[in-house]
Amino acid sequence: MEGDNKLVIAISDDFFTAFSKIPRSIQKKTSDFINKFRNNPTSKGINYESIINTKDKNMKSVRIDQEYRGIVHKPESGNVYILLWVDHHDEAYEWARRKKCDINSETGNLQIYTVDSSDSEAEERQKPYEGIFYKISDRHLLRMGVPKELLKRVKSFLSEEELEKDKSILPAEAYEALTLLSAGLTPEEIIDELFTSETIDESDYHKAINREGSRQYFIKLDDKSESELKDMLSAPLEKWRVFLHRSQRKLVEKSFSGPARVLGGAGTGKTVVAMHRAKWLAKNILNESGEKVLFTTFTVNLAEDIKDNLRKIASPEIMKKIEVVNLDRWIGEFLKIQDYHYQIVYNDELKLLWKSAISQSVSDLPFDEDFYKEEWEKVILTQNVSNKIEYIKATRIGRGVRLSRKERIGVWEVFEEYMELMNDKGYRDVGSAMKDARSLLAQNPKVLPYKNIIVDEGQDLGSQAYMLLRQIVDEGPNDIFIVGDSHQRIYKNNASLSKCGINIRGRSSILKINYRTTEETRNWAFSLLKGVQYDDLDGGVEDGKGYKSLFKGPEPEINNFSSVEEEGEFLLEKINWLIKENYVEKKNICIVARTQKLIEQYKDIFSNSEEELYEVKKRLADDRSQDKIRIATMHRVKGLEFEYIFMAGITEGIVPLEYAIKNEKDKTVIREFEKSEKSLLYVAATRAKKALIVSSHGKVSKYLKNYN
Repeated sequence: MEGDNKLVIAISDDFFTAFSKIPRSIQKKTSDFINKFRNNPTSKGINYESIINTKDKNMKSVRIDQEYRGIVHKPESGNVYILLWVDHHDEAYEWARRKKCDINSETGNLQIYTVDSSDSEAEERQKPYEGIFYKISDRHLLRMGVPKELLKRVKSFLSEEELEKDKSILPAEAYEALTLLSAGLTPEEIIDELFTSETIDESDYHKAINREGSRQYFIKLDDKSESELKDMLSAPLEKWRVFLHRSQRKLVEKSFSGPARVLGGAGTGKTVVAMHRAKWLAKNILNESGEKVLFTTFTVNLAEDIKDNLRKIASPEIMKKIEVVNLDRWIGEFLKIQDYHYQIVYNDELKLLWKSAISQSVSDLPFDEDFYKEEWEKVILTQNVSNKIEYIKATRIGRGVRLSRKERIGVWEVFEEYMELMNDKGYRDVGSAMKDARSLLAQNPKVLPYKNIIVDEGQDLGSQAYMLLRQIVDEGPNDIFIVGDSHQRIYKNNASLSKCGINIRGRSSILKINYRTTEETRNWAFSLLKGVQYDDLDGGVEDGKGYKSLFKGPEPEINNFSSVEEEGEFLLEKINWLIKENYVEKKNICIVARTQKLIEQYKDIFSNSEEELYEVKKRLADDRSQDKIRIATMHRVKGLEFEYIFMAGITEGIVPLEYAIKNEKDKTVIREFEKSEKSLLYVAATRAKKALIVSSHGKVSKYLKNYN
């Protein structure tokens, strides 16, 4: 059989879970054993011991020390050795007796599952009821990875809760398929999406370990360096570093003929895919010296978080080929090199500039600076309008307020004042700076080293940004890779990729499996968006159908208090209970609030206790070495995840933020503002891995009225 003589050493994702639970002293000994095992699993120094009464005769025990044992799958034929588990002696043996590791005869993938479940119990549970999978044919269940030994067990499940309870019994791929089945997908859809059809050799472990479905749960150690192995073991629960879902791996390692777009709800692993994609491109596509992958996103803090995480999965040599930077910073640095003499201004400075332009113009139209700013960004810059006549002819679809020809002339007079003020002061807004950067690139298109671009949080970039990105790299295979989710659009930017010259037709994918948030939290968060339509970044609609979490948990807890002080005391008491009773690390708890003012109020309340709050600030990566309770604004928490999220201050006037829109009369602007406020709540809620606790003080936000 081809490849039979090649020695293959692998490790399962279950092992990482077990490794994380053993004492640190035993972890060190286990790491030493793995290095010895990796170098030569056939060494006489590795004393394989048989385990009596096992269902799988290939299960062997190996000594870690006097008390702890590792479990290895050592096949009778072939040279594929797999490290499966580590535990205290008795527990390790008990695990091995209940488990089986073999090749599924239908999927061809390696599986680990429990084989001591009771058929008589399953048969009893079927009567007099019909299980939720009772009508699914055995053939379909087998094709979805359910082992023959567990068919009766699966058909006996009366609810999703029973499926969740028996999660550890099933092979991971079968549990995933059954979860999707319970979410409403058909067997045919699941099989087509997750499994391949071909002749399977149940004895060919070499072929099985290399299949996409196996690579989701097993990783080969023989092609990993000692430093890579050390990094993997240093944070064993961050399994996304090495174990990609097959749907993710397809996107990471696929060669696209042009730009590609990946959509997905919160927790579906879009950023994980983007980071692994950058690594894969740098390793496999960049051939010439000096070529780079540009990895960009909208905000500074997300870029810093991504850079920090990329270092954990990519070697220093690979990192040299990947430039991670938020787009605004990239533009500033690029223009500085080009001897550009304008200063890019934001927020308050920009607002003052618009106020001055309005007051100095002869126009007496009743619009404020926010109207002119949005008209400038969404009409003038997007359509490259350069004079009054072009503006009069420009389309204003979606702007809300209708303008007559005379009113457009009046608006243009404000724009002329604005442009003159910018020139006098040496200022540029970022949209104008992007336009200038595009002009410079058009004059010298070969000035940049980038061959590929990765865009994370693509929903937050506007038309000017995408038109600039289109100019940064030449059109061709694998040129632009965009991941995003319009449900998480918390800034006002919006764009249609095709209108910006980025043609993704035939190269679009959707990730629908949530690996972070429980189904209860995901459902609750998504319900906040009910009645609002979201786009697919290219002019179409993204309805969010078919998304499903693989995890179950408690329903979100909703609380209301009479004052912010009372709410703060509740937060302190609840968090202390979590730490003491559930043994949660402080750094895995985060309080999230809408405004910085609220952040300061909660910090004051906690300052009188023994618990110190660590604020996750703008422009800085979260320092995970700090074992303190986190606190952050809703904008800052984007891109992060914690076991427990406390969404605090969800109070009327604060969510939605009343003062930010109080004088606005444009119904379209108001509608878009409300949409972004709901998206902020959705983003904050979906940072939670285990549980979500929501609180308010005084009058509760209208967004929570249905939950009181």
